[in-house]
Amino acid sequence: MTRLDKYLSDNANLTRKTAKHALHRSDVTVDGVIVKKGDVKISTQEVRLNGEQIFVLGTIYIMLHKPVDYVCSTVDDDGVSVLQLIDEPWSKKLHIAGRLDKDTTGLVLLTDDGQWSHKITSPNNHCEKEYIVTLEEPLTQDLIEMFANGIELNNELKPTKPATLTILSEFSASLVISEGKYHQVKRMFAAVGNRVVGLHRQRIGGLILDDSLKEGQWTRLTESQLKTLV
Repeated sequence: MTRLDKYLSDNANLTRKTAKHALHRSDVTVDGVIVKKGDVKISTQEVRLNGEQIFVLGTIYIMLHKPVDYVCSTVDDDGVSVLQLIDEPWSKKLHIAGRLDKDTTGLVLLTDDGQWSHKITSPNNHCEKEYIVTLEEPLTQDLIEMFANGIELNNELKPTKPATLTILSEFSASLVISEGKYHQVKRMFAAVGNRVVGLHRQRIGGLILDDSLKEGQWTRLTESQLKTLV
């Protein structure tokens, strides 16, 4: 059981203060009866706010297809946050597990589960990320071995961890890395004399971006999808 004001703040994207205001305005009903006291205990009762039923959210795990010009940040000083693509009252609870640059598209994960997020993003867990890369200059076969051996990056003490490069066409490739250095993919190709002109993340761990999701669309992850990640 939980207090009504806490139930509202946890599941209706209200603060304790705004929950109390809603109660005082008679906006809240419990099993059809207006309730104004925040200390009423809630277990299995039906709670409604302004006529809309409030459900227990549980833990939220989301797959988003990020478009260009959106930033993976809760602050949109440098552009529009991807969180604005999720038009739900609980979106403010979310944080981003594994960011993408503003000009990069593809798979982004959002959650309110801090431990799960850490497992995805921690370098110690070696979670693979696969990118489809479009290059300015033609690709050569010798790059496959170079990437497998690690690439020396500017201002880094050690080369990158072994990466798997698969050449798809003269100007495009799949690159699988298991770390997340700043602008890593772009810096790796710059180090071998090429420039990334398009970048798309299509996989994190065993989770592949749902090809039915258009840019800007999202869906909650299923149990089977979650198992591919941790």
